[in-house]
Amino acid sequence: MREAMASADVGDDVYGEDPSVNQLEQTVADLLGKQAALFVSSGTQGNLLALLSHCARGDEFISGDVYHVYSHEAGGAAVLGGIASTALQTGPQLELSVDDVRAAIKPDNNHFAISRLLCLENTISGRVQQQSHLLALCDVAHGAGMQTHLDGARLMNAVVAQGISAAEIAAPFDSISLCLSKGLGAPVGSVLAGSQAFIDKARRGRKLLGGGTRQAGILASGGLYALNHHVERLAEDHSNATLLAEGIARLGVMPVEQHTNMVFITPSADHITALREALLGRGIIIAAGSPSIRMVTHLDISRADIETTIEAFEGYFSAIG
Repeated sequence: MREAMASADVGDDVYGEDPSVNQLEQTVADLLGKQAALFVSSGTQGNLLALLSHCARGDEFISGDVYHVYSHEAGGAAVLGGIASTALQTGPQLELSVDDVRAAIKPDNNHFAISRLLCLENTISGRVQQQSHLLALCDVAHGAGMQTHLDGARLMNAVVAQGISAAEIAAPFDSISLCLSKGLGAPVGSVLAGSQAFIDKARRGRKLLGGGTRQAGILASGGLYALNHHVERLAEDHSNATLLAEGIARLGVMPVEQHTNMVFITPSADHITALREALLGRGIIIAAGSPSIRMVTHLDISRADIETTIEAFEGYFSAIG
């Protein structure tokens, strides 16, 4: 990937003259079955541009209470777009209820914000959202005259897990963002896709946000390499996550969950600090979590790393009896 980036053909992307960026955008548009696409600096910027392009000031987007676009993007839609939000409680697979979405859509009444956009996510905390359910949710939104956006930060994990195409997942959505980092392993960047008119508007918004770049082909080439070489291998991450979850679960000392490339453990409060220190002594860093700790496998984590991690957990719990 670094060699591809170093040898990338570049130009001025602000003027649409960077061939590597243009190739990446066309590749992702084709991959997702959309007319056009836009290279952006991050998934957060891609989601924000989608909100700003779909919604006007005083409009509203509806999303899940744990979805990234609502809970982890610094309130950008409200701060920069004057866009209201309604967050619905999610179910056991972090899905939205069709009935809840239908009930949340505001009537045409000047007392309310205008329900303009439904924002969904796939995967969510590693959980794959079933395509039939996504279709049902989008049908409700479209039937009410709303647009739909999919935060597909980890879309390709859902593609590999379900064995269906990215275009099939993206089909019911008016816009979709795809992250090139995370599991795909590029150092930076996401791509926003949709209709040509939508992308034209988003491109203007990207400039407004300071996201216009010059020789961005250096970065785009990393994304192209990731799409060409790192999609099918996501199955390896899922397999490693399963191995890790099974190894920790065998200890019988804490709840363990695994979804695609994510493993969630919930150690008791009196173990968290000591467990973290013990793992750090083996060169394994786990971040604080409450109540669960999330561990994510990716292309820099090997099967041997997983086995070492399981051994470290076994060593800690054996030592304390």
